[in-house]
Amino acid sequence: MSFLPKLFRTTTFRLSVLYLVLFGAAAAVAIAYIYWNTSGLITRQLDGVIQAEIQGLAEQYRSGGMVQLTKTIAERSQAPGDSLYLVTDRNGRYIAGNLTAISPDLWNTVGQIEFVYGRKSGKDTQNRLALANVFRLRDGFRLIVGRDIEDRRAFERVILSAVLWGLGLMGIIGLGGGLLVSRNLLARIDEVTATSQTIMAGDLSERISVTGVDDELDRLSESLNVMLDRIEQLMTGLREVSDNIAHDLKTPLNRLRNRVEDALRAESSAAAYRDVLERTIEEADDLIKTFNALLSIARLEAGTTEAARDEIDLAVLVQDAAELYEPLAEESGTKLETRLIQQAQIAGDRQLLGQALANLIDNAIKYGRGRGKERADPIVIGLHKSGEAFEITVADHGPGIAPKDRKRVLERFVRLETSRSRPGSGLGLSLAAAVARLHGGEIRLQNNKPGLGVVISLPASRAGKTAKALLER
Repeated sequence: MSFLPKLFRTTTFRLSVLYLVLFGAAAAVAIAYIYWNTSGLITRQLDGVIQAEIQGLAEQYRSGGMVQLTKTIAERSQAPGDSLYLVTDRNGRYIAGNLTAISPDLWNTVGQIEFVYGRKSGKDTQNRLALANVFRLRDGFRLIVGRDIEDRRAFERVILSAVLWGLGLMGIIGLGGGLLVSRNLLARIDEVTATSQTIMAGDLSERISVTGVDDELDRLSESLNVMLDRIEQLMTGLREVSDNIAHDLKTPLNRLRNRVEDALRAESSAAAYRDVLERTIEEADDLIKTFNALLSIARLEAGTTEAARDEIDLAVLVQDAAELYEPLAEESGTKLETRLIQQAQIAGDRQLLGQALANLIDNAIKYGRGRGKERADPIVIGLHKSGEAFEITVADHGPGIAPKDRKRVLERFVRLETSRSRPGSGLGLSLAAAVARLHGGEIRLQNNKPGLGVVISLPASRAGKTAKALLER
């Protein structure tokens, strides 16, 4: 496709032409209105001057007859100006005035008429336009009183020329401006198209350039870049999940296969076979839990899972989770302490938030015991208000996590315990972080001195704040 036809088909060029036509039509109407009113004003002024001349001459005629009229016309004809006079006898012979010759049509006309007459300018004679009134007097005499209106005709030519030149220049400038604007816009659109093709070819790191003028194309480019960032993040996450599955799930699958294969090779009793099958089922259940956790995280991060926006009380939710895990904590040699505020209302999904809190408590029970201690210090589960958000805190007194690793442990399959002697898949914190983001909040890790404190910050519900305000009244 050649450049010019492509340019002519752009929306910007078509809009420029449309605006040019509309503006040209509006300008033509405005100029026509100005011309019409100006021409009418000049005509009325000419009529007024001619009528004043006629009235003055009529008074001279009534007071002194033809002699006085002829004398007055002869005097006025000598004065410079645009006034025209002529008095003739019944045979058309010149008596007085500054009109030397008239046409037969003018001679036989009575009333107001426009005509062309000759005026000497040096050795040449110019044809000029005049407006006059023709009268027939007694005894066949004729009187012509008029005024030169060549200036009005010149004004009309100037107006017409101005209209034609103005519309022509406006058309040229408008089309040139439309072409320039369309070319610049087309260049930016072509740049966006080229970037999109590069991204479709597989380079997800490419981004649309932003000029910095903050126009609508810049805002569109910024929105598209944010979308591309999100797509790249999701694709990176997908690749990481695939890699993690390949590395972290391959080992338990091989172990499960080897156990079954060893059981088939060995001549064992029914009780031994049953023990192998039971352990196989346990590992299969762990694998299913891992896959379910991965699926939940993927859905949460992709936004395909909508959180139920029910009004829930976080204090009740946290208390229920603590009571549920209290026996497990006692069995592990620790206990749970709760420090909760009342009436912590938020809009969210009770099941997802409960699952996230359960993961945090479970991790604290597993890793919250200090080294060399037979019985761990209590795990503190807190709930308090911070600004416009509620914060759930699960704090233990274990080894904690180094600051450099706190961001990394929120990723999938990350386990800082290299020996992996404790059960787990490294997905608990990832799932909790995804649930927090889905509810418009965040998760952060902090030092409990000693130990680790995990904080989930969730925005407070407007309905809850309104109800609290009503109760305080």
